[in-house]
Amino acid sequence: MITMPITAQHIRTTVTAYLDQHPDDKREINIIQGLLDDGDDLTSRKSLPGHVTAGAILVGRDGRVLHILHNATGKWLLPGGHIEPSDDTLLQAAGRELAEETGIPPNVVTPHSEIPLHIDVHPIDANPTKDEPDHQHFDFRFLFRTTADIGELQTEEVTDAVWLTVDSLTDHQLSQRVAHALL
Repeated sequence: MITMPITAQHIRTTVTAYLDQHPDDKREINIIQGLLDDGDDLTSRKSLPGHVTAGAILVGRDGRVLHILHNATGKWLLPGGHIEPSDDTLLQAAGRELAEETGIPPNVVTPHSEIPLHIDVHPIDANPTKDEPDHQHFDFRFLFRTTADIGELQTEEVTDAVWLTVDSLTDHQLSQRVAHALL
């Protein structure tokens, strides 16, 4: 199978499809479109002021959402991370990150949609050990479902994993969207 890295056009098309479903988010994610219009390579983690990441909102059989304890931040987060040259789509990148970090194989995970449920723009602190200044992540978050249990964690990045209620999602908008999608 031939793989093609994620392109600016794929990001643009994904943003357009997302805004068709969530037009109220236009102001927040205008920065992504502006950077694409300027020719920035948002697929490169070296791209400043920010770059694209892909996240997974994994809902288990009981309706709870998987959270991971991220080593670098010491915070409970949703699985996700930087896109790789081998990723064909943002959805596939989110699924790959989910499998890598949680050990849950892709064949037992079902995507809800090819359109992200949420695009979150958030600041990332400087990381001198990686020679990275302050920047932003444009996190394309996709909803997945599974009946599987947590597998072997990627201990270089993840310390623990736990299933929490939808209400535990700290982003109110995301919590509402997940709850609505589960109806």
